[in-house]
Amino acid sequence: MNHPVDELITIRDCLRYISSRFAASPLFFGHGTDNVWDETVQLVMRSLHLPMDNNTVFLDARLTREERQQLLERAQRRIDERIPLAYILGEAWFMGMPFKVDERVLVPRSPIGELLEAGLQPWLGDLDVERVLDLCTGSGCIGIGAASVFHGAEVDLADISPDALEVAAANIDYHEVGDRVRTVRSDVFSEIRGRYDVILSNPPYVDAQDLASMPDEFRHEPELGLAAGEDGLDIAHRILATAADHLNPGGLLVVEVGNSWVALDAAYPELPLTWLDFTNGGDGVFVLTAEELLTWRQKNS
Repeated sequence: MNHPVDELITIRDCLRYISSRFAASPLFFGHGTDNVWDETVQLVMRSLHLPMDNNTVFLDARLTREERQQLLERAQRRIDERIPLAYILGEAWFMGMPFKVDERVLVPRSPIGELLEAGLQPWLGDLDVERVLDLCTGSGCIGIGAASVFHGAEVDLADISPDALEVAAANIDYHEVGDRVRTVRSDVFSEIRGRYDVILSNPPYVDAQDLASMPDEFRHEPELGLAAGEDGLDIAHRILATAADHLNPGGLLVVEVGNSWVALDAAYPELPLTWLDFTNGGDGVFVLTAEELLTWRQKNS
């Protein structure tokens, strides 16, 4: 597209123009926003370091030529390269908090965030949470989100990818939680020691068929964080096999498997999986207690 830099004077002008261009392009929205307008607002406001909410006072503010040029160049990249906006901005929002992201990690978008904002209730009950494990942590958003809810808890962010753990470590520093949040390099539970009150996991869960047909935006995300074998359950099987050994009595396991939930439900007919509903969208998240896992394993041993 031609860049009408000298014609787009205000923030309002840029919002209108970029939203029109996005609407006319075959973009996929699913990495933090789900529609043209929200995507446009995020691009414009965050590029200008302005708030996402209560920002109408800025709409008629005049932009410098350099600011307009940057906005249009970023919009062009989003259209031409089909790169998720979070990677262009270098940030994504999760549980109302900004996280540093790049192509070493998935863009944060798990519905587990909604569950954490509710304090894991009613599933957690009155359990005092002292240790939390975020398994397959990626950017660290789920674990750091948990640390923001359970203020006294120690949180381990575990991942097999050293690249992902570098991003997670940067987010630990960014949110200044290094006194109680740390990274652990581990292939699922291979290097995990001790027990936790809560284990949270958004592991790879995309099956082979879905992986082959995903929109272009997903090609920018690390395949290691998406692909999980023919049925999408390679990692979920390993988590279920061992999680009970790392949960304290009364502990809780929360795992997201997305569209692979049907295959998982069919694979474990005797496991009392509780599938959660979410107000803000998303599905394929189950909850199990330590006791449910132990009882199931004893029956099947």
